[in-house]
Amino acid sequence: MISRSFFKAGHTPTLFASFFYFDLSFMVWVLLGPLGVFIARDFGLSPAQKGFMVAVPVLSGAVLRVVAGLMVDRIGPKVTGMIGQLIVLAGLAGAWFLGVHDFNQVLILGLVLGVAGASFAVALPLASRWYPQEHQGLALGIAGAGNSGTALAALFAPTLAKTFGWENVIGLAALPLAVAFVVYMLMAKDAPDQPAPKTLTEYLEVLKVPDAWWLMLLYGVTFGGFVGLASSLTIYFNSEYGLDPVMAGFFTAACVFAGSFVRPVGGGLADRFGGVRTLTVVYALAGLCLAIVSFKLPSAAIALTVMLLAMIMLGAGNGAVFQLAPQRFRKEIGVMTGMIGMTGGIGGFYLAASMGLAKQMTGSYQAGLLGFAVLCLVALLALNGLKSRWRAVWPTLHPDAAALVRV
Repeated sequence: MISRSFFKAGHTPTLFASFFYFDLSFMVWVLLGPLGVFIARDFGLSPAQKGFMVAVPVLSGAVLRVVAGLMVDRIGPKVTGMIGQLIVLAGLAGAWFLGVHDFNQVLILGLVLGVAGASFAVALPLASRWYPQEHQGLALGIAGAGNSGTALAALFAPTLAKTFGWENVIGLAALPLAVAFVVYMLMAKDAPDQPAPKTLTEYLEVLKVPDAWWLMLLYGVTFGGFVGLASSLTIYFNSEYGLDPVMAGFFTAACVFAGSFVRPVGGGLADRFGGVRTLTVVYALAGLCLAIVSFKLPSAAIALTVMLLAMIMLGAGNGAVFQLAPQRFRKEIGVMTGMIGMTGGIGGFYLAASMGLAKQMTGSYQAGLLGFAVLCLVALLALNGLKSRWRAVWPTLHPDAAALVRV
């Protein structure tokens, strides 16, 4: 799937730095999810509080992605990424040194961790601007595979918390993030053809374009489902099936790894077959899987299998949406990455929070999962209505790349 022309076309060190920075930032972003069982036990949290706790960093990251997107287009992605990483490192060190003593302080930490989630709006433009139109899906898929950092948190955080205490895991998380900062400093490089800075009014002009809102909706479902589940599954498997937090973390890590590493595949498939065709399959299967798993399945193993397929579909969908975005908004990709990423985070906040509320109000996660399955259906219907117009209009927007546009 990766041709020689791909490696010749871009800047491989920057692509790797984008992935690595994104990966470890996402590890930190969802840290409260894998630690949630331990934090909830110490502070006596209700199911709704647990859901809100893991949802706050997701919402914070969503809002801050817009800020990061604006900064990328004003001062460049490399400097923006450096600032964000330093803020997160300072937040982790401060929380570890001063301690986290109650639920409100957990939420404050969650707001700071949202800065790590905003890395999405930095890493993707940093990589995208190095690659021509025909390689956008694969390049953004590789950079976006940094979603896998959420699996690292699920894989290691519960075990470390069991051994050293969850408070110390917060401090330990700063160590790999510091390594990522050094790698980023040494390897990342801004592309030579950076767009000229625009005024805030010019940035917000994209919101007058209906296609911007449609792409935001599509990503709100694919990435929202991915990060919402990544943040919630450790608590879900522990609560629904009585799994030990460490084993629940392993189950979560399996789901997240599957969804993360299929993202480049989704981008590559969209490059080859078109983003609309790829997303049609994604929404249909993801919605079906979420509907099935909402009916508490007889065993954790069966639930894991269905969740794996759902996460694979959502991960592929993340890559496919970002194959479409540069075709429509090539000159505004920085701010559009922030806007689209924001709605992805909002979707994740909704799913994580609704699962917690559903559990507290009904004793089951079914309503939260079914609600998101309905959103998949809404996205599928919207895509079906848009595809004819996109295929007719989009190739005319960038005549120099008309032959390469695949929707």
